[in-house]
Amino acid sequence: MSAVEAGGVIPVAAPARDTGAFDPLVELHGLCTPELADRYLPIPGIPPAKYECQEGHLIVTPYGGSANAYAAYRILTLMEPRARQLGRRVYPTLNVRLGISRWIQPDFAVLGQPARGRVWIPSESVLLVGECVSPSSRTAERIDKPAMCAEAGIEYFMRVQVSYSKGHAEVVLRRLGEDGTYEVHAKALAGSTFETELPFPLSFDPAELLED
Repeated sequence: MSAVEAGGVIPVAAPARDTGAFDPLVELHGLCTPELADRYLPIPGIPPAKYECQEGHLIVTPYGGSANAYAAYRILTLMEPRARQLGRRVYPTLNVRLGISRWIQPDFAVLGQPARGRVWIPSESVLLVGECVSPSSRTAERIDKPAMCAEAGIEYFMRVQVSYSKGHAEVVLRRLGEDGTYEVHAKALAGSTFETELPFPLSFDPAELLED
């Protein structure tokens, strides 16, 4: 496998010399699947990270900072009561399988029904995928993941962006259109109200995603 080198992605180099040990970054380059991930991940010796895969190529991304972690936590607490009323379930990071050699680990997700302990979640079970973006991860999270989720038929994609230095918080919910791409369904900035009836009723000020 290889680690894709981009903003916010950990570049993981192959060993400088052949030690004879099995190295999944080298031996499974372009061949990674969920089944192989179960066997070889996490990779020993690198910091805790998200492991995602596009066309068999492993993408290793460091976890976001406390700003994104708190925003994901808060939006989950806001979503959970309304989603549960309709039989939906909200989760933090899951392994969402988008194809034979594709998967993502979104910051949060809404499923149409309880996962009940499953490790790999098929895309057809996913109602909404959510990402808390940062400047370093903006390209991958705004372009690559939405495109892959749209191709997999996931109906909703939510993007959350927070910045303490700017006092900024923004929530954008996109819905899959008839042409197979996402269209803006609802959006709001801190100081205004984010409001939607679908995929379940939700109303809040994005400023709530910032710690006091």
